Amino acid sequence: MQKLLRRRFGVLAAETAERIADLPLERSEDLGEALLDFTAVTDLEAWLRQH
Repeated sequence: MQKLLRRRFGVLAAETAERIADLPLERSEDLGEALLDFTAVTDLEAWLRQH
C-alpha cells in the first residue's frame, strides 16, 4: 500500500505513513479501493480521519 501511495502522492508525512501501517488488513484493503478515487493527499487524510 505504501508503494502505491508514494507513487501517487510522493513521500508521505511520517504520521500519515504510520497511521497507514497500523491499519488492520481489512481497512488497508478498503484504502486500496478508495485510493482509486483520490485526487490529492488531502483525500487520503480525510479518509484516514473517517476510518
